[in-house]
Amino acid sequence: MKPFASRDVAEKFNAYPPQVRPKLLALRALVFKTAAATDGVGEIEESLKWGEPAYAPRNRSGSTVRIDWKYRSPERCAVYFNCRTSLVETFRRLFPHDFKFEGNRALLLPLAGRLQEEPLSICIAASLVYHLRK
Repeated sequence: MKPFASRDVAEKFNAYPPQVRPKLLALRALVFKTAAATDGVGEIEESLKWGEPAYAPRNRSGSTVRIDWKYRSPERCAVYFNCRTSLVETFRRLFPHDFKFEGNRALLLPLAGRLQEEPLSICIAASLVYHLRK
């Protein structure tokens, strides 16, 4: 597992409830794996934005991807995208039955079960190269 970029990010992951942490760590790993496999992305900067783990290409090839879990929706976590892009609208057309959506900003994922890595990777990659391909 890739080390956390900062103590703040590590503390955020450690603060998640034990039943939530594995899913978010799996999402984090998928972001780094997808970035490494996607042409044009380069190095990913990990930070907290709005108190959520955030992943942005240092070369500015794309848009930030954030992940989080909220107490008000304990049965799911989310992958957030820039709401000023057409990304979630595109994902809704491509994967209408694979995900639940929150407006034009997030994919909602159940905590139970495995991650759907293939469609998630496509969504993550699209965000990380958004500025190259828009």
